[in-house]
Amino acid sequence: MDNPTIRIIAVDDHQIFIEGLKVVLGRAEGMNCEVVGESGTGNGLFKLLENVEADIILLDMNLPDIDGLEVLGMMKERGIKTKVITLSMYEEPKIVKASFRAGAYGYVLKSNNVRELYKAIETVMKEETYMSVGLTLTNAAGSHTRFMHKGKLTVSYDDRFVKKYNLTKREIEVLKLVGQALSNKEIAEELFISDQTVSVHRKNIMRKIGVSSTASLIKFYYENNLV
Repeated sequence: MDNPTIRIIAVDDHQIFIEGLKVVLGRAEGMNCEVVGESGTGNGLFKLLENVEADIILLDMNLPDIDGLEVLGMMKERGIKTKVITLSMYEEPKIVKASFRAGAYGYVLKSNNVRELYKAIETVMKEETYMSVGLTLTNAAGSHTRFMHKGKLTVSYDDRFVKKYNLTKREIEVLKLVGQALSNKEIAEELFISDQTVSVHRKNIMRKIGVSSTASLIKFYYENNLV
């Protein structure tokens, strides 16, 4: 009996990368994979999902409109159950953990061998999670990355940091919660403001700091010891 077709949506803003995925997925031994949809943006993915059924979404972390972590959060909020495997260049434990926390089933490094992708698809189809070889959910010191749910966390940032990036008090509060990998909805509930207001603050913070994705913002948060 033939293997059932695994329907895949590829989301990446580099068309050449998507074309490469189609080639390598077509060569997967023991699996019958078919790319049934593709998009270069997060919004494009949600439009696709209105009409296309898929088993797995291969999701790039860095998209031009909505980055991967935000896409995962929006999928959770909208009740979309399609399994997601994150494709990323980020190896930092806090970003890996943030991806799983947001709802991803798998995390695969783009720099790894294509066999990793096959293994990830095979594993996720069994309702199990997959993480690339060599990755970890702990930091260099061996302690687990902390994630906060509804808890009150008081952080006092150095005045020089605040002045350097010209952050407002509210932006500092939002940055603190983004750094803990909370979604816009969770941050809104924590600060008693709307999701839309959180989104505006998040974009302003990213503009001031000079990053283009939530993953980069979380990385910045930890690299600058803002925990």
